[in-house]
Amino acid sequence: MRESLFETLVGVLVVAVAGAFLFFSLQQRSSAASLADSYALSAKFNRIDGVSTGTDVRVAGVKVGSVTSIKLDPKSYKAVVDFSVKKGVEIPDDTTAQVISDGLLGGSYIGLLIGGSSEFLPDDGTGMVEYTRGSVDLLTVLSEFASSAGKSNSDGGGQSQQGAPQ
Repeated sequence: MRESLFETLVGVLVVAVAGAFLFFSLQQRSSAASLADSYALSAKFNRIDGVSTGTDVRVAGVKVGSVTSIKLDPKSYKAVVDFSVKKGVEIPDDTTAQVISDGLLGGSYIGLLIGGSSEFLPDDGTGMVEYTRGSVDLLTVLSEFASSAGKSNSDGGGQSQQGAPQ
């Protein structure tokens, strides 16, 4: 009797957790649907590691849109990222789009660094962010750092031990 009560409680807990996940996913979908009142922009990046369809677009850390599509430009071999921005958020034409890591283990997002121009990108779907900064490959940076640290240690940066008394 006691074991069946325990199994019942575990079953109720599993159903409650599944319900919470369903609720969360529906909330995310409804927030994406609220972006229907938005306009399209695009940008070309050298690297977009960690960015996919649905990735956030943020201004000053606040979500203002999301990535709608990604394709490769066959002439320049750059990644063309199409994204939406909420209507009412005017983006100056000297804005920089940057792939930003959301922490060491987190994903990436497109951060818009707002410029100071008084001219704004068109909200008719033809706007192109001209200035971009792609993602940084952390492993490459760390390996470069490690190899440069190894070189500085082997360049004779330490003192010679030949004449030291023992």
